[in-house]
Formats: sequence, C-alpha cells, structure tokens
Amino acid sequence: MEHAEPVTSRGEQHQPIRVYILVWGLLFVLSTLSYLLDYFDVHPDALRRFLITAFALIKAALIVAYFMHMRFERLGLVLAILLPPLLLMALVAIILPEGTYVFRVREVFFGR
Repeated sequence: MEHAEPVTSRGEQHQPIRVYILVWGLLFVLSTLSYLLDYFDVHPDALRRFLITAFALIKAALIVAYFMHMRFERLGLVLAILLPPLLLMALVAIILPEGTYVFRVREVFFGR
C-alpha cells in the first residue's frame, strides 16, 4: 500500500498518482457544477455568479497546490505568489460599489 506522504527523490517531492487522479476528479466535478449552474439558469443571478466564482477559485487553488506543487514550497514563496492576487481581489471588492453606482446613474440619465 502506498503512503499518502510525499516521496522525496533527489530533492523533489512527488505525490502518489492516486492523489493526482483524485484532484483531477474533483476539478471535473467542480467544472460540471459550474456548467450546470449556468445550464439550468439558477436564480437569483447573484447566487449563480457567486457560486461559479467560488468554484473557479477552488479549482485555481487545487491546481496551484497540487499540479504546480506549491503545497511543498516555503511560506515566503507561497505568500509572494498568492498575496498579490488576494490584494487585487480585495481592491476590486472595494471599488465594485463605485462601478455599480456609476452604471445605475448612467441608466438614469441615458436610459437603456
């Protein structure tokens, strides 16, 4: 029976193939769920958009962690790669209400 722990060979770390297949299956399920949310036109739209975005972020995290082997990197490198996108998402979340306001004001003055 194989270990669930990474095997070290000449400084490289590898997962058992079972882990990669499990992650691939999870990515497939999350992609299918995203497609089905859109296919069945889940309402309200905000919920559908939130779930699709959440699934995409989970898939990105799985890809970075397992297929890009970031799971085995030092904390400094992980933070250097993950912190800028997180800060960018925070800035977008801060500015999003302003964009919504401008969009609504344009509808009032210019119509649709």
